[in-house]
Amino acid sequence: MLSAAVWDVLASQGLERLTVRAVAAAAGCTTGLVMHRFPNRQALLLHARRLLHETTRERVSALESAAPDPRSALRAVLLQGMALDEQNRQEALVWMGFLAAAVTDPDLIEEHRRNNRAWRDRVTRLISAAAPDWPADRVSTTALALISMTEGMAAYAAADPDAYPPSSQVSMVDAALAAFALSQ
Repeated sequence: MLSAAVWDVLASQGLERLTVRAVAAAAGCTTGLVMHRFPNRQALLLHARRLLHETTRERVSALESAAPDPRSALRAVLLQGMALDEQNRQEALVWMGFLAAAVTDPDLIEEHRRNNRAWRDRVTRLISAAAPDWPADRVSTTALALISMTEGMAAYAAADPDAYPPSSQVSMVDAALAAFALSQ
């Protein structure tokens, strides 16, 4: 209940309004109950970032496992990071809020870096499997390019969904994969 409330406040009200009081109101409970689990705002932010990582990690692992080949897995994993539906849009908003807070907080930035490294490792591994003859530097550069493109598009689409509809986001990913010779 509290996790959902933290998520709801971040996604609907933004980082600036993430407070113990706002989480209590969203959860329909007392601030004392929230403070028992999250003693301060930083604890709320760390929890939100960990929840985001766990949720997306489970989803991309399932997508990867279900894919018939590495190129299909790469495409599916990249698409899940886009703002294609309300859930992904909220995740992008939470991610952006967390990143903004992490810039000046050593604990939050370390959590952010750890999770982003795991994402980079996954995408790099998928590209290596999809293009086994590529040298390591090409794989690494391609991973960084695809990650930057998809995360940037997710941020833009989360902030302005009408300007970046899901169909455009999918087309962009497909065009990028084709440009990198990673199409299915």
